Amino acid sequence: MSDMQGKVVLITGATNGIGRAAALALARRGATVAVAGRSQQRLDDTLAMLRAESGVEAVSGLLADLSTQAGVRQLADAFREQHDRLDILLNNAGANFRERADTADGLERTFAVNHIAYYLLTRLLLDLLQASAPARIVNVSSEAHRQQRTFDFDNLDGRKRWGMFGFGAYSQSKLANVLFTRELARRLEGSGITVNSMHPGVVNTGLFQNVGGIGGLVLGALAPVFMKTPEQGADTLIWLATAGEMEGRSGGYYDRRRLREPSAAAQDDDAARRLWALSAELCGLCAG
Repeated sequence: MSDMQGKVVLITGATNGIGRAAALALARRGATVAVAGRSQQRLDDTLAMLRAESGVEAVSGLLADLSTQAGVRQLADAFREQHDRLDILLNNAGANFRERADTADGLERTFAVNHIAYYLLTRLLLDLLQASAPARIVNVSSEAHRQQRTFDFDNLDGRKRWGMFGFGAYSQSKLANVLFTRELARRLEGSGITVNSMHPGVVNTGLFQNVGGIGGLVLGALAPVFMKTPEQGADTLIWLATAGEMEGRSGGYYDRRRLREPSAAAQDDDAARRLWALSAELCGLCAG
């Protein structure tokens, strides 16, 4: 899939960081790229950049608030209005919040943005991916998933344990990404759709802009010295989406283009199945 002509790509969280970098790289390769973001101004700026730097006009912006299920459903509907196929879905949008809060759906917002949005958007667009097979799904996770010894189903709302600067909730959501990938790969075996998760590295993006306070100042000061650029962080994401050697390979967790073994908690098939069923229930879908 190194030749992206005729391929349609949807990238969430694409107005900043690695999502924006991936959108530019894929547009330069000739893909038709749809970028999703929560700010109309940032979407407009991103589209202008993509067209100017790639020389490709086949890019579009989709406004989406992925913290709510209504917002995810609106994104799926808007994408369908513009496209009749989907070759690559990059679930990239993520957030880390310093303070705990609930969404309009009554879910803790880190879990909602970082996991439920991945799950629901993928389910809603799965038929397009199947019709476009061979197709690929890539879920952006993190090495932060290793901080969780188990997926804590009794702490989905973050009230029992939140963690400094919300990192406890963040790491739990990143574990959910790997578990979701594992179960989805099992369910899609033989379908022509592959799904993998990846760690982008510690990247200087807007991910931790919601941390605020001293933590935000420290991260901001250290970012240029110790963190990857968005382009470096996007490398594995782009590779998973396009590399010929990844054709047919599914269910893996990758870091720096290498297959890595995730944590023991991320390999818990019972937890993966339970999370799938719970996510379906929370989204009002059948588990299938």
